[in-house]
Amino acid sequence: MTLVDMPGCPEWNAGGLNAITRSPPMRVLPRLLIALSAYVLVVLGTGVAHAAEGLLRSPAPAGADLYFISPKNGAIVAPTFTVRFGLRGMGVAPAGVERENTGHHHILIDVAELPPMDQPLPASENVVHFGAGQTETQLTLKPGTHTLQLVLGNHLHIPHDPPVMSEKITVTVREGQ
Repeated sequence: MTLVDMPGCPEWNAGGLNAITRSPPMRVLPRLLIALSAYVLVVLGTGVAHAAEGLLRSPAPAGADLYFISPKNGAIVAPTFTVRFGLRGMGVAPAGVERENTGHHHILIDVAELPPMDQPLPASENVVHFGAGQTETQLTLKPGTHTLQLVLGNHLHIPHDPPVMSEKITVTVREGQ
């Protein structure tokens, strides 16, 4: 006869409970410890992840301004052209270097919807990282109309809080310019 029903534990339910100590047989304990450990990790891990999430974003000072020095909005450019980044109220530091009120540039090319601002910006052909602290670059784009936008990322490529972003500009790429 089983003294206590424990679903999913046939050793316990088959009368494996020690009648004197009322403890489960030794082969049941590892399963209980694993289940309890998994539960604790999920509960605590979720809390730690949420707490760390807020810590990864760096605060941006009031009035920080990110902008394009060139090209200007509406410019007609050659397929390969120079882009110069401007930044006021903050400094530039390479990725991986954690310094207050600094970051490094990312340029979003033809991005219709901004990526999540509380996560590292994903590197792709449309999200270009300048992790060495560059303040200008040469872009090569196909002929046509393109949008460009700058986003400053902290040492972990995560946008600041609040995000420091330029206005989105449009350039037209034409051969022979």
